[in-house]
Amino acid sequence: MNVSRIALAGGVAASTVLLLAGTASAHVSVQPQGEAAKGGYATVNFKVPNERDDASTVKLEVNFPTDHPLASVSPQPVAGWKIDVTRSKLAKPLEVHGKKIDEAVSKVTWTADGKGIEPGFFQQFPLSVGQLPEDTDQMVFKALQTYSNKEVVRWIEEPAEGGEEPESPAPVLALSAPAADAHGAPADDKSGEAAKEKTTASSDDTSSSNSDSTARVLGIVGIVVGVAGVAFGVLAGRRRNA
Repeated sequence: MNVSRIALAGGVAASTVLLLAGTASAHVSVQPQGEAAKGGYATVNFKVPNERDDASTVKLEVNFPTDHPLASVSPQPVAGWKIDVTRSKLAKPLEVHGKKIDEAVSKVTWTADGKGIEPGFFQQFPLSVGQLPEDTDQMVFKALQTYSNKEVVRWIEEPAEGGEEPESPAPVLALSAPAADAHGAPADDKSGEAAKEKTTASSDDTSSSNSDSTARVLGIVGIVVGVAGVAFGVLAGRRRNA
């Protein structure tokens, strides 16, 4: 009985810790689909959980960093949400694929047409973005989350390096090492040829191994058949002598 009570108490305590941890970490965040490589293009998802029990999330505003402007931002349609893309003039034009760009997306706003994100649910808002900067390891997007009761939660606090996570952290997109080129394609085909040769060699080794295994099996079968034949001949001779 004591053991059961201890196990039950432990389970309740663990569940409470997990519940509190989930609540503490439930904030607007951004993650790439795959990787977000420096100098390339990526699809990213802004994940928005509903942290209220008595209100729905009806609006999300994501502000784009001005120190690393993005010339290309394309939202994916989300059922039940209206999308507005705001563009602003750049103080310093960008050069993308040899073409100068004098404006970039400064904000994307999603507004619910219906119930929005109800209590206990979350929603993802996908964007195709690029060309990602090459001179930073991360991009910070400040976001505002509006509830149906008019409450606005400002996810705008930038995390300090080596410090604790702020109470209302801004979504941070981590950038990975640059790909071989801007589109992530290999710089040359040597690695591909090497991989092909390795695959061919592996296939040859496998074929050789299969042939050896087949030969061994046939040899064993032959031995068994021979032994059976000798045994049969001995028995037949004894019967004739009898």
